[in-house]
Amino acid sequence: MKTTLDEMQAFIAVIDTGSITAAAEQLGQTTSGVSRALGRLEQKLGTTLLTRTTRRLQLTDEGEAFLVHARAIVASVDAAEEQIAARRGTPSGRLRVDAAMPFMLHVIAPLVAGFRGRYPQVELELNSNERYIDLLERRTDVAIRIGPLADSTLHARPLGHSRLRILASPAYLRQHGTPTRVADLQAHTLLGFNEPDSLNHWPLPGEEGAPLHVRPSLAASSGEILHRLALEGVGIVCLSDFLTEAARARGELVQLLPAQTQDTRQPIHAVYYRNTAVSARISSFLDYLAEAMAQPVVGAA
Repeated sequence: MKTTLDEMQAFIAVIDTGSITAAAEQLGQTTSGVSRALGRLEQKLGTTLLTRTTRRLQLTDEGEAFLVHARAIVASVDAAEEQIAARRGTPSGRLRVDAAMPFMLHVIAPLVAGFRGRYPQVELELNSNERYIDLLERRTDVAIRIGPLADSTLHARPLGHSRLRILASPAYLRQHGTPTRVADLQAHTLLGFNEPDSLNHWPLPGEEGAPLHVRPSLAASSGEILHRLALEGVGIVCLSDFLTEAARARGELVQLLPAQTQDTRQPIHAVYYRNTAVSARISSFLDYLAEAMAQPVVGAA
């Protein structure tokens, strides 16, 4: 008796989620149903794919070998379904998108309603990670990355750019004064990132013409946290336009040292694996995102 697609999907879901219970929830099935599917699969193959203990599931050597083929088969079926849907002009299926929280909140989230209205059959799954992730390990179709790219195993599509500015709230400036020279920043509370340190290079002239490297008085792991701290009047910050455009428009944040600020724009790319065909759902999302980012909000002068 041949193995079925449902059995392979159950097996893959168990591996990806780490448990039969979580796999059942992801697949919309009962725990007993997923367990029976695994049992049938192992019986048909005549081998043990997973060793089960009370605490964890562990792939056997045979399980690791079969997983590679099962993923390829399921992916092939998904691709075939997408091609048929594309011929009907209706992108469909689940699309897993990853981006840092600030970009997710300020750029992607406001576009979701419009995208869903245009492509109702695409099931979006939005995830946020501040650090770069392994797309295959996290089962992610496309990730949005800001800044220079280094991973040559990924295909990248440029989406736009976002300018860096030095900012503070009017409340902070009333209390601490407004810096008029780069050297004045030494007397102020500077907000920056705890890692990577490269994010603490501000677009101001530093030593020997290099960008100014600041040592934050208060450091955080996320631009969203720094954005909130700046709004609360805690200190001076350097952030990207996509994150601060609305606050600047409302006068909640004010640009500092505009004459001395170098025109530094962070590139924004969508990335996915080179050996992955761009499906209709991925291309529809990237086209929609690129169209929105072509407006003067993110790339404002």
